[in-house]
Amino acid sequence: MKKKIAVLVEDLYQELEVWYPALRFREAGHEVVLVGTGTKDEYKSKVGYPAKVDTSIGKARAARFDAVIIPGGYAPDILRRFPLVNKFVRDMDRAGKVVGAICHAGWVLISAGIVKGRTCTSFSAIKDDMTAAGAKWLDREVVVDGNLITSRKPEDLPAFCREILKKLSG
Repeated sequence: MKKKIAVLVEDLYQELEVWYPALRFREAGHEVVLVGTGTKDEYKSKVGYPAKVDTSIGKARAARFDAVIIPGGYAPDILRRFPLVNKFVRDMDRAGKVVGAICHAGWVLISAGIVKGRTCTSFSAIKDDMTAAGAKWLDREVVVDGNLITSRKPEDLPAFCREILKKLSG
């Protein structure tokens, strides 16, 4: 069954962590929507690769999506400054929908207030941030805690996407 997946983007995103899931989920027959903060129509990755957004967070509603993917890079530090981004992620989580976060995306999870008491992973550099916010942090390629699916780095993308697809299928 076709699912609708939001991929959050902002400047300085990690290329593989946006495009690998976006292309993998499209290949699996799902609708992927690139959602920006609304500051512009196109965002540049850490190396300048463009991502033209389909919509802005101001127009996105959790009720219309089955999953949200939060990529890493430096973008999460920008994304989490937008209250609507945090609300969207929090609403997705409260509705039991898939919330996927990789690398530094844990910062958005923290700002959304959804890691306390949860088991997850992230890039090792933000382990202290995650645990200070109340998460039980594990050093594993992918950690699934209910609807929350987290991974550490680009090399973990195959496992990250596999678990997301598994959760979306049933």
